[in-house]
Amino acid sequence: MRFTTVLNALVGCEQAVPQDVRFEEKSQVIVVTVRPRSRARRRCGICGIRCPRFDGGAGRRRWRHLDAGGLKLYLEADAPRVTCKQHGVVVAAVPWARHDAGHTRDFDQQVAWMATECSKSATAHLMRTAWRTVGAILTRHQAEADAGIDRLAGLRRIGVDEISYRRGQKYMTVVVDHESRHVVWMADGHGKDVLRSFFDALGADRAHQLTHISADGAEWIADVVAERAPNAVRAMDPFHVVQVRREALCFREGCKDPPPGCRSSPVKLAAA
Repeated sequence: MRFTTVLNALVGCEQAVPQDVRFEEKSQVIVVTVRPRSRARRRCGICGIRCPRFDGGAGRRRWRHLDAGGLKLYLEADAPRVTCKQHGVVVAAVPWARHDAGHTRDFDQQVAWMATECSKSATAHLMRTAWRTVGAILTRHQAEADAGIDRLAGLRRIGVDEISYRRGQKYMTVVVDHESRHVVWMADGHGKDVLRSFFDALGADRAHQLTHISADGAEWIADVVAERAPNAVRAMDPFHVVQVRREALCFREGCKDPPPGCRSSPVKLAAA
């Protein structure tokens, strides 16, 4: 097998031309020197438009790539700057990595996939990177995936609920699409203002196209739904129906006294 073929396989990017490879014994890493192909050079790192060169930038940069033979592998290349009419002076784009990222696209993709199969801590351990780095990669990967997707398009039947994700009463409001069974919107906190921000993002026209909205018996959800989606039928979701009836049965049989705000309160029982 030719040496250039091996380098191309290591890099894994058609728009990158590998030039050299070396092993740094002190840090125990492999470094592959690369350069973009001519059609991928001098492009804005944000919008990708071809731009005139501004200067050589801060020198050469490295991007963490997928490991090779149990060793960390880095891609190294020049990082010139270009002048974009829209974004000003920015670092030129490279085809193997996203703008302002210290990892290649292949590395990001591997981390994103692993994070769906195991915890962030396990992902960080297996990929030999920091826990916070995994979070940054997931944010970057998801932002690019969401750029061409409107998750709020075509909503007809949705579900609204809040979940506790951390000790100390830390809540997050979640909206799901019952037809696709996908989460379409999430935000920190709960209450009327948070739910109103969802309807602000949805828009008045699309809110009036909602036909059914399921939730628990929370008054703050009912008030906002009546205010923003008057055409939708509000219903309690099956999970909370069962939970309310179970708590109500225990209370009526004298098994326990419902605490303040319990789902067995008269207001929530009436909604059920």
